[in-house]
Amino acid sequence: MKDSNSNTEKIRKHRKPIPVQVHYMLMVIPGFVWLILFSIVPMVGIVMAFQNFSPSKGWFGSEWVGWENFEYLWRLGDTRQVLANTLIIASGKIVLNLLVPIIFAVLLNEVRNVKFKKTVQTIVYLPHFISWVILASIMSNIFGYTGVVNLILGWFGVEPSVIMGNADTFRQLLIGTDVWKEFGYGAVIYLAALTGIDPNLYEAAAIDGAGRWKSIRHITLPSLIPTIVLMGTLSLGNILNGGFDQVFNMYNASVFSTADIIDTWVYRIGLVNMQYSLASCAGLLKSVVSLIMISASYLLARKFADYRIF
Repeated sequence: MKDSNSNTEKIRKHRKPIPVQVHYMLMVIPGFVWLILFSIVPMVGIVMAFQNFSPSKGWFGSEWVGWENFEYLWRLGDTRQVLANTLIIASGKIVLNLLVPIIFAVLLNEVRNVKFKKTVQTIVYLPHFISWVILASIMSNIFGYTGVVNLILGWFGVEPSVIMGNADTFRQLLIGTDVWKEFGYGAVIYLAALTGIDPNLYEAAAIDGAGRWKSIRHITLPSLIPTIVLMGTLSLGNILNGGFDQVFNMYNASVFSTADIIDTWVYRIGLVNMQYSLASCAGLLKSVVSLIMISASYLLARKFADYRIF
Protein backbone atom coordinates (compact mmCIF):
# COMPACT_ATOMS: atom_id res chain seq x y z
CA MET A 1 0.00 0.00 0.00
CA LYS A 2 2.85 2.36 0.87
CA ASP A 3 4.53 1.62 -2.46
CA SER A 4 1.36 2.35 -4.43
CA ASN A 5 0.75 5.58 -2.53
CA SER A 6 4.33 6.69 -3.07
CA ASN A 7 4.05 5.94 -6.79
CA THR A 8 0.84 7.96 -7.00
CA GLU A 9 2.50 10.89 -5.26
CA LYS A 10 5.48 10.69 -7.62
CA ILE A 11 3.11 10.74 -10.62
CA ARG A 12 1.32 13.78 -9.21
CA LYS A 13 4.60 15.59 -8.64
CA HIS A 14 5.83 14.93 -12.15
CA ARG A 15 2.45 15.75 -13.78
CA LYS A 16 2.53 19.27 -15.23
CA PRO A 17 -0.40 21.50 -14.27
CA ILE A 18 -2.71 22.57 -17.08
CA PRO A 19 -2.17 26.28 -17.81
CA VAL A 20 -5.12 28.48 -16.98
CA GLN A 21 -5.06 29.89 -20.53
CA VAL A 22 -6.04 26.47 -21.91
CA HIS A 23 -9.40 26.61 -20.11
CA TYR A 24 -10.05 30.10 -21.49
CA MET A 25 -9.15 28.96 -24.99
CA LEU A 26 -11.60 26.05 -24.73
CA MET A 27 -14.33 28.49 -23.71
CA VAL A 28 -13.61 30.64 -26.78
CA ILE A 29 -13.88 27.73 -29.25
CA PRO A 30 -17.72 27.98 -29.71
CA GLY A 31 -17.32 31.68 -30.46
CA PHE A 32 -14.64 30.98 -33.05
CA VAL A 33 -16.84 28.32 -34.69
CA TRP A 34 -19.74 30.78 -34.86
CA LEU A 35 -17.44 33.47 -36.30
CA ILE A 36 -16.09 31.14 -38.98
CA LEU A 37 -19.50 29.79 -40.04
CA PHE A 38 -21.41 33.07 -40.12
CA SER A 39 -18.72 35.69 -40.79
CA ILE A 40 -15.74 34.10 -42.56
CA VAL A 41 -17.38 31.48 -44.82
CA PRO A 42 -20.03 33.90 -46.24
CA MET A 43 -17.20 36.21 -47.39
CA VAL A 44 -16.88 33.95 -50.42
CA GLY A 45 -19.95 35.76 -51.73
CA ILE A 46 -17.87 38.91 -52.21
CA VAL A 47 -17.14 37.69 -55.74
CA MET A 48 -20.75 38.55 -56.66
CA ALA A 49 -19.84 42.24 -56.44
CA PHE A 50 -17.57 41.74 -59.47
CA GLN A 51 -19.99 39.57 -61.46
CA ASN A 52 -23.30 39.78 -63.23
CA PHE A 53 -24.45 37.11 -60.82
CA SER A 54 -27.15 34.64 -61.82
CA PRO A 55 -28.35 32.06 -59.26
CA SER A 56 -28.80 29.48 -62.01
CA LYS A 57 -25.15 29.82 -63.12
CA GLY A 58 -23.60 30.22 -59.66
CA TRP A 59 -20.32 31.87 -58.76
CA PHE A 60 -18.25 29.95 -61.30
CA GLY A 61 -20.62 30.34 -64.26
CA SER A 62 -21.69 33.98 -63.88
CA GLU A 63 -20.19 36.64 -66.13
CA TRP A 64 -17.25 38.58 -64.68
CA VAL A 65 -17.77 42.36 -65.06
CA GLY A 66 -15.02 43.77 -62.84
CA TRP A 67 -15.72 47.28 -61.49
CA GLU A 68 -18.85 47.80 -63.56
CA ASN A 69 -21.20 47.29 -60.59
CA PHE A 70 -19.32 49.88 -58.52
CA GLU A 71 -19.54 52.45 -61.33
CA TYR A 72 -23.24 51.79 -61.80
CA LEU A 73 -23.82 52.03 -58.04
CA TRP A 74 -22.19 55.45 -57.90
CA ARG A 75 -24.27 56.71 -60.82
CA LEU A 76 -27.55 55.76 -59.15
CA GLY A 77 -29.46 58.70 -57.71
CA ASP A 78 -30.47 56.74 -54.61
CA THR A 79 -26.88 56.04 -53.57
CA ARG A 80 -26.04 59.54 -52.33
CA GLN A 81 -29.36 59.90 -50.53
CA VAL A 82 -29.01 56.54 -48.80
CA LEU A 83 -25.44 57.36 -47.79
CA ALA A 84 -26.49 60.76 -46.44
CA ASN A 85 -29.35 59.18 -44.47
CA THR A 86 -26.99 56.62 -42.97
CA LEU A 87 -24.40 59.20 -41.95
CA ILE A 88 -26.98 61.58 -40.41
CA ILE A 89 -28.80 58.87 -38.45
CA ALA A 90 -25.61 57.10 -37.33
CA SER A 91 -23.90 60.36 -36.34
CA GLY A 92 -26.91 61.48 -34.31
CA LYS A 93 -27.00 58.15 -32.50
CA ILE A 94 -23.26 58.18 -31.80
CA VAL A 95 -23.26 61.73 -30.37
CA LEU A 96 -26.40 61.42 -28.24
CA ASN A 97 -25.60 57.88 -27.09
CA LEU A 98 -22.36 59.37 -25.79
CA LEU A 99 -23.73 62.53 -24.16
CA VAL A 100 -27.00 61.30 -22.62
CA PRO A 101 -25.48 58.37 -20.65
CA ILE A 102 -22.76 60.68 -19.29
CA ILE A 103 -25.27 63.26 -18.07
CA PHE A 104 -27.56 60.60 -16.64
CA ALA A 105 -24.72 58.73 -14.88
CA VAL A 106 -23.34 61.94 -13.32
CA LEU A 107 -26.77 63.02 -12.07
CA LEU A 108 -27.65 59.55 -10.78
CA ASN A 109 -24.29 59.36 -9.01
CA GLU A 110 -25.29 62.42 -6.97
CA VAL A 111 -28.37 60.66 -5.57
CA ARG A 112 -27.79 59.64 -1.97
CA ASN A 113 -30.78 57.28 -1.62
CA VAL A 114 -29.26 53.91 -2.57
CA LYS A 115 -32.58 52.09 -3.06
CA PHE A 116 -33.97 54.81 -5.32
CA LYS A 117 -30.70 54.93 -7.23
CA LYS A 118 -30.68 51.16 -7.91
CA THR A 119 -34.38 51.17 -8.84
CA VAL A 120 -33.94 53.95 -11.41
CA GLN A 121 -30.84 52.29 -12.82
CA THR A 122 -32.69 49.00 -13.26
CA ILE A 123 -35.71 50.63 -14.91
CA VAL A 124 -33.70 52.57 -17.51
CA TYR A 125 -31.55 49.50 -18.21
CA LEU A 126 -34.48 47.22 -19.07
CA PRO A 127 -35.28 48.58 -22.59
CA HIS A 128 -31.84 47.43 -23.75
CA PHE A 129 -33.05 43.81 -23.55
CA ILE A 130 -36.23 44.38 -25.60
CA SER A 131 -35.95 43.63 -29.32
CA TRP A 132 -36.86 46.22 -31.93
CA VAL A 133 -39.60 43.93 -33.22
CA ILE A 134 -41.48 44.49 -29.96
CA LEU A 135 -40.44 48.11 -29.53
CA ALA A 136 -41.55 48.98 -33.07
CA SER A 137 -45.08 47.82 -32.19
CA ILE A 138 -44.97 49.84 -28.99
CA MET A 139 -43.79 52.94 -30.87
CA SER A 140 -46.56 52.57 -33.46
CA ASN A 141 -49.10 52.47 -30.62
CA ILE A 142 -47.56 55.60 -29.12
CA PHE A 143 -46.83 57.66 -32.25
CA GLY A 144 -49.43 56.19 -34.63
CA TYR A 145 -52.37 58.16 -36.01
CA THR A 146 -54.61 56.85 -33.23
CA GLY A 147 -51.74 56.60 -30.73
CA VAL A 148 -51.22 58.11 -27.32
CA VAL A 149 -49.36 61.20 -28.56
CA ASN A 150 -52.10 62.23 -30.98
CA LEU A 151 -54.70 61.49 -28.31
CA ILE A 152 -53.01 63.84 -25.83
CA LEU A 153 -52.51 66.52 -28.49
CA GLY A 154 -56.19 66.23 -29.35
CA TRP A 155 -57.08 67.33 -25.82
CA PHE A 156 -55.43 70.66 -26.62
CA GLY A 157 -57.18 71.04 -29.95
CA VAL A 158 -54.29 69.86 -32.13
CA GLU A 159 -55.28 67.88 -35.20
CA PRO A 160 -53.86 64.31 -35.31
CA SER A 161 -51.00 63.69 -37.70
CA VAL A 162 -49.17 60.67 -39.09
CA ILE A 163 -46.00 61.04 -37.03
CA MET A 164 -44.39 57.80 -38.18
CA GLY A 165 -45.19 58.67 -41.79
CA ASN A 166 -43.69 62.16 -41.72
CA ALA A 167 -40.38 62.10 -43.59
CA ASP A 168 -39.27 65.43 -42.06
CA THR A 169 -39.34 64.17 -38.46
CA PHE A 170 -38.76 60.43 -38.84
CA ARG A 171 -34.98 60.69 -38.47
CA GLN A 172 -35.41 62.46 -35.13
CA LEU A 173 -37.83 59.74 -34.07
CA LEU A 174 -35.31 57.03 -34.95
CA ILE A 175 -32.47 58.74 -33.09
CA GLY A 176 -34.60 59.59 -30.06
CA THR A 177 -36.04 56.10 -29.63
CA ASP A 178 -32.59 54.51 -30.03
CA VAL A 179 -31.15 56.81 -27.35
CA TRP A 180 -34.08 56.01 -25.05
CA LYS A 181 -33.45 52.29 -25.53
CA GLU A 182 -29.67 52.31 -25.04
CA PHE A 183 -28.77 55.16 -22.65
CA GLY A 184 -29.37 52.98 -19.59
CA TYR A 185 -26.87 50.44 -20.86
CA GLY A 186 -24.31 53.14 -21.62
CA ALA A 187 -24.79 54.73 -18.20
CA VAL A 188 -23.70 51.48 -16.52
CA ILE A 189 -20.20 51.91 -18.00
CA TYR A 190 -19.86 55.45 -16.67
CA LEU A 191 -21.31 54.54 -13.28
CA ALA A 192 -18.69 51.81 -13.04
CA ALA A 193 -16.01 54.38 -13.87
CA LEU A 194 -17.40 56.73 -11.21
CA THR A 195 -16.94 54.08 -8.53
CA GLY A 196 -13.19 54.25 -9.15
CA ILE A 197 -12.94 57.90 -8.10
CA ASP A 198 -11.24 58.38 -4.75
CA PRO A 199 -13.85 59.63 -2.19
CA ASN A 200 -11.12 61.61 -0.46
CA LEU A 201 -11.12 64.01 -3.40
CA TYR A 202 -14.75 64.93 -2.73
CA GLU A 203 -14.05 65.30 1.00
CA ALA A 204 -11.12 67.60 0.31
CA ALA A 205 -13.26 69.64 -2.10
CA ALA A 206 -16.03 69.94 0.52
CA ILE A 207 -13.52 71.15 3.10
CA ASP A 208 -12.35 73.81 0.63
CA GLY A 209 -15.96 74.96 0.27
CA ALA A 210 -16.77 73.43 -3.11
CA GLY A 211 -20.43 72.56 -3.71
CA ARG A 212 -21.79 69.66 -5.73
CA TRP A 213 -21.64 71.41 -9.09
CA LYS A 214 -18.03 72.45 -8.59
CA SER A 215 -17.15 68.91 -7.48
CA ILE A 216 -18.78 67.54 -10.63
CA ARG A 217 -16.93 70.06 -12.80
CA HIS A 218 -13.48 69.67 -11.25
CA ILE A 219 -13.48 66.05 -10.03
CA THR A 220 -16.19 63.90 -11.64
CA LEU A 221 -15.97 64.99 -15.26
CA PRO A 222 -12.14 65.06 -15.46
CA SER A 223 -12.08 61.55 -13.98
CA LEU A 224 -14.46 60.35 -16.71
CA ILE A 225 -12.42 61.76 -19.60
CA PRO A 226 -10.44 58.52 -20.31
CA THR A 227 -13.69 56.50 -20.44
CA ILE A 228 -15.41 59.14 -22.58
CA VAL A 229 -12.51 59.20 -25.03
CA LEU A 230 -12.47 55.41 -25.20
CA MET A 231 -16.22 55.07 -25.82
CA GLY A 232 -16.22 57.92 -28.30
CA THR A 233 -13.36 56.60 -30.40
CA LEU A 234 -14.67 53.04 -30.42
CA SER A 235 -18.10 54.24 -31.55
CA LEU A 236 -16.59 55.65 -34.76
CA GLY A 237 -16.71 52.13 -36.19
CA ASN A 238 -20.52 52.43 -36.29
CA ILE A 239 -20.52 55.53 -38.50
CA LEU A 240 -22.13 53.54 -41.36
CA ASN A 241 -24.36 51.48 -39.11
CA GLY A 242 -27.71 53.21 -38.88
CA GLY A 243 -29.36 50.27 -37.12
CA PHE A 244 -31.02 47.81 -39.50
CA ASP A 245 -33.30 46.18 -36.91
CA GLN A 246 -34.75 49.48 -35.77
CA VAL A 247 -35.18 51.09 -39.18
CA PHE A 248 -36.54 47.96 -40.86
CA ASN A 249 -39.21 47.47 -38.19
CA MET A 250 -40.22 51.13 -37.93
CA TYR A 251 -39.98 52.68 -41.39
CA ASN A 252 -42.44 52.62 -44.29
CA ALA A 253 -42.53 53.69 -47.93
CA SER A 254 -43.54 57.26 -47.11
CA VAL A 255 -40.27 57.93 -45.23
CA PHE A 256 -37.82 56.20 -47.58
CA SER A 257 -36.40 59.57 -48.64
CA THR A 258 -35.02 60.32 -45.16
CA ALA A 259 -34.95 56.94 -43.36
CA ASP A 260 -33.61 54.51 -45.95
CA ILE A 261 -30.10 53.49 -44.85
CA ILE A 262 -27.46 51.31 -46.52
CA ASP A 263 -28.54 48.09 -44.80
CA THR A 264 -32.25 48.44 -45.61
CA TRP A 265 -31.47 49.53 -49.17
CA VAL A 266 -29.22 46.49 -49.66
CA TYR A 267 -31.99 44.28 -48.29
CA ARG A 268 -34.56 45.62 -50.74
CA ILE A 269 -32.21 45.63 -53.73
CA GLY A 270 -30.74 42.21 -53.03
CA LEU A 271 -33.52 40.08 -51.54
CA VAL A 272 -36.66 41.85 -52.77
CA ASN A 273 -35.55 43.00 -56.24
CA MET A 274 -33.01 40.14 -56.63
CA GLN A 275 -30.18 42.37 -57.85
CA TYR A 276 -27.62 40.30 -56.01
CA SER A 277 -24.49 41.77 -57.58
CA LEU A 278 -25.50 45.37 -56.86
CA ALA A 279 -26.42 44.55 -53.27
CA SER A 280 -23.12 42.71 -52.75
CA CYS A 281 -21.28 45.70 -54.18
CA ALA A 282 -22.95 48.11 -51.72
CA GLY A 283 -22.38 45.75 -48.82
CA LEU A 284 -18.70 45.35 -49.70
CA LEU A 285 -18.16 49.11 -49.86
CA LYS A 286 -19.80 49.53 -46.46
CA SER A 287 -17.64 46.77 -44.96
CA VAL A 288 -14.42 48.30 -46.31
CA VAL A 289 -15.26 51.77 -44.96
CA SER A 290 -16.34 50.28 -41.61
CA LEU A 291 -13.07 48.35 -41.38
CA ILE A 292 -11.10 51.55 -41.99
CA MET A 293 -13.13 53.44 -39.37
CA ILE A 294 -12.79 50.64 -36.80
CA SER A 295 -9.02 50.49 -37.36
CA ALA A 296 -8.78 54.26 -37.03
CA SER A 297 -10.91 54.28 -33.88
CA TYR A 298 -8.73 51.58 -32.34
CA LEU A 299 -5.58 53.59 -33.06
CA LEU A 300 -7.18 56.68 -31.53
CA ALA A 301 -8.31 54.72 -28.47
CA ARG A 302 -4.80 53.31 -28.11
CA LYS A 303 -3.23 56.76 -28.35
CA PHE A 304 -5.60 58.83 -26.21
CA ALA A 305 -7.08 56.25 -23.80
CA ASP A 306 -4.28 53.66 -23.67
CA TYR A 307 -6.77 51.00 -24.80
CA ARG A 308 -5.17 47.83 -26.14
CA ILE A 309 -6.64 44.56 -27.32
CA PHE A 310 -3.26 42.80 -27.50
